[in-house]
Amino acid sequence: MIRSLNSFDLKDKRVLIRVDYNVPIENGVVKDAYRIQCSIPTIKECLESGASVVLMSHLGRPNGKINEEFSLISVGEVLSDFLEIPIKFSHDCINEDSINVTIGLHPGEVHLLENLRFHSGEEDNDVEFSTLLSKHGQIYINDAFGTSHRSHASNVGVTDNFIHKGMGLLMKREVQYLQKKFKNPKEPLTILLGGAKISDKIDLIEKFLIDANTILIGGGMAFTFLKAKGLNVGNSIVDEKMISIANEIIKKARRNRVKLVFPVDFIVSDSIDEPSKIETVSFDSIPTNMMGLDIGNETIKLFSKIL
Repeated sequence: MIRSLNSFDLKDKRVLIRVDYNVPIENGVVKDAYRIQCSIPTIKECLESGASVVLMSHLGRPNGKINEEFSLISVGEVLSDFLEIPIKFSHDCINEDSINVTIGLHPGEVHLLENLRFHSGEEDNDVEFSTLLSKHGQIYINDAFGTSHRSHASNVGVTDNFIHKGMGLLMKREVQYLQKKFKNPKEPLTILLGGAKISDKIDLIEKFLIDANTILIGGGMAFTFLKAKGLNVGNSIVDEKMISIANEIIKKARRNRVKLVFPVDFIVSDSIDEPSKIETVSFDSIPTNMMGLDIGNETIKLFSKIL
């Protein structure tokens, strides 16, 4: 049984919280602070209970290298505004200076660590990296629902170093919602799936093939399914290793009489970074030199009608 935040005695404790601050930033300005805002109740609960808080998150894909474009400095500024208190910030998440800042925290203080993915050890779930991260807290709390499926150090490896560990208020809310929906699902049950990787969601898909009536497939994973069906997807991102699995899912859905619904059109471009051409095409007419970026308006209408 996973413990929840309010089951711990937080007074005079350092609480290490895995949050999801993977937010859009342009020219050093946070463009959408919703994820930061969602973390505030858990942080405030800790502070009001007499704890100090250390926050860790990833941002983007810096591939294990320091890249100012993916720094969490501007996130700290927004966080400080939300909490109405100054935030301590460390430019590294595991060096001696950052750990010393954490050890010196007083109750009511907040310490934000720099991007976890500036170290390759995060995505590699490295033991040494996990051990160093764990030095920041006496209690570990995971409140990053959107990244909790990843076998990364801040989700998995670090927990081996904690006796006291559990989930935050945001995580608890999401888990309770899903438990309620899947324990006694009302029929007809329609599921909307997105994201790029089938591999990240294979267990969920297997469950949905038993419980759902209709599954809408959006996001990047749609291209893997379309390629599995023999369609040309141009330069769109495809999870090549999962094409055979996609075929099996299609067959199992047919056997279970689960309707799989795929996009009927896509917004495509010749480049993500510097597009010279953007247009909307049918699902079976993606040009060889183009890549799918998002679903088109006809797909939005179709999915909306089903939902």
